[in-house]
Amino acid sequence: MARRDLTGAVDFSVLEAATAGMDDISEEILGLFVQQAGIWSPMLTTTESGWRDAAHTLRGAAGGIGASELAATCAEAEEADEAVSEGALLRVRDALDRALADVAAYRHELMLKGLKG
Repeated sequence: MARRDLTGAVDFSVLEAATAGMDDISEEILGLFVQQAGIWSPMLTTTESGWRDAAHTLRGAAGGIGASELAATCAEAEEADEAVSEGALLRVRDALDRALADVAAYRHELMLKGLKG
């Protein structure tokens, strides 16, 4: 997986602007995003009492790396009525999967760049 595999789910120019293009810092931030996703994604179901907190936390993390679709979907889920919240969380999980795929491709590209020196 490499940069050519990016879907557009994450606008990495947001991350690059925040890190002044420093690849090691970008890698660290993306690693933290992946960790946050691993921690919070199991809570993205209405059977978990903290699902709104999970959506809120992922919303902030997504905004920081340029995953605006994920951030917006998380915001919608946070505000969703109980009757439609499971559908909203399904959309969050789908957007998270797309963002994580882009993050994996970008991190792969950073790794290859580091190998080239």
